[in-house]
Parts: sequence; C-alpha cells; structure tokens
Amino acid sequence: MGEDCRLKISALAAVELARQAAFAGSPGSMHLDLVQDSCDEGWMHIRLRPGDLSGVPVARTDGITVYAPSEQVNLLRGLSLNYYGDLSGGGFLISAPSGAESCACGAGFREVKT
Repeated sequence: MGEDCRLKISALAAVELARQAAFAGSPGSMHLDLVQDSCDEGWMHIRLRPGDLSGVPVARTDGITVYAPSEQVNLLRGLSLNYYGDLSGGGFLISAPSGAESCACGAGFREVKT
C-alpha cells in the first residue's frame, strides 16, 4: 500500500467504521468501493460494507483497515473520508481529490472535464 494511493480517513470516520465493522461481526475491516450513479452519469459514489470482500488494503488507522477492489485503487488516490453525526443521524462524507469535484450530497465525486 503506497502512500500515493492511500485513502485518507479522519479520526471520526475511523471510529464509526470500527463501530460498524464490529456490529456486523467483522471487527477491524471494512470494504469501500465506488459505484456509478445510475441517475447522473459520470458521478461515483462510495459504498461501505463490513469485511474485506477480497479487496486490497487502501488505509489503516485507529484499529480499522479499509479494503477496496484493486481496480479502483487509482480512483481513491487523494480521496478523504470523514464522518459527521448529529441528533438526526450521521453519515460519511468524502472530499474529492485534486482534479475532481464533489457531489452536493457529499458522498460522490466526478472527474473535472477540461
């Protein structure tokens, strides 16, 4: 896992990932993959599931390892994962890497076309 391909995870996101992984029976491992938006072509959204699901490690922090499909590692370069929580719930947010724009929902991004 090279530093240039690493997914960046905030402390709050790491805590929530660890909580969800433990609750699902796979403590310490979560799987992140990117899925195409079916409504708006070009947007990629994150999907998080417990376990490694035959992925490769893309981030390790605070007791959690995040895995992703090997063919998506380049798409994760420069991506940052954060978590927010309030009285009405919470969710994961991503910060788009350089050369991409974030979706208004905070869970997606797409490459900027020049």
